[in-house]
Amino acid sequence: MAADSGRDDFIIAIRSAFLKKGTRQNFSLFTLLIVSILVLSLEYFKSGPVDKFRSITKDFIFKGSFFVSVPFVYIKNQYYLFQDHLEMYDNYTALQEKEFDFESISNQIEFYKSENERLKKLIEEKKISSENYLLAKVLLDQQSPFLKSMIINKGYQHGVKLGVAVKDKAYYVGKIINVNLLTSRILLATDLNSKIPVVVEPGGVNAILSGNGNNNFADLEFLPKLNTISEGSIVYTSGVDGIISPAIPIGKVFIKDEVKYVDFFVDYNQLKFIRVNN
Repeated sequence: MAADSGRDDFIIAIRSAFLKKGTRQNFSLFTLLIVSILVLSLEYFKSGPVDKFRSITKDFIFKGSFFVSVPFVYIKNQYYLFQDHLEMYDNYTALQEKEFDFESISNQIEFYKSENERLKKLIEEKKISSENYLLAKVLLDQQSPFLKSMIINKGYQHGVKLGVAVKDKAYYVGKIINVNLLTSRILLATDLNSKIPVVVEPGGVNAILSGNGNNNFADLEFLPKLNTISEGSIVYTSGVDGIISPAIPIGKVFIKDEVKYVDFFVDYNQLKFIRVNN
């Protein structure tokens, strides 16, 4: 009997211990759940100490990230700068190794110049262009949808001649069509009545530049059926009429719908002073 009683007491003691351990485990889980809920709920507080703490923490993190990144950014920039210096040094070394014989190039240029002069004399070319010019001021700009002309403050008294070319810097503007004592009228290359002989380079293709009333471009007419004119070719006065000086730049060729036009170098809306060939 005594042995059975002792065994029952031991079993009761063990069961009591297990019950006490389960109580502690339940309490621990409950405590963790409460703490988790409190931590998660902190995100929903938008004012008070929690919000200030969160703001300060974020500022600290952002500022700290910036200051931590500064040395790395500096090292990266210095690395790229060093690479640039190495590349510049390599280029400098390569240039030093090249031999530029400027004297030889200059001699070649002089040779070609003298050869060009000899060829001109051989074909008995007449020099009809002149380096002299008159600087004139635009007095009136008489424009209609198709008729474009200008009045300038130079005339017979100043040596202006009928038919001579008028330029803006080095570019063709038009020609003198009427001369008075103190004034003259210019027919612009944009005028519908303007027809001037031109040459297109490269290739030396002869054509006629026809004004169409547009201040930006003109038509290129009477071209050979088979021509090598491409977009970007330069158009010059040809001088075949014997009045307008040759080799005055006019504009650049552009092609639209397989039709060739000339984009003027001159801005006809901004002309204030022009040069009259003398």
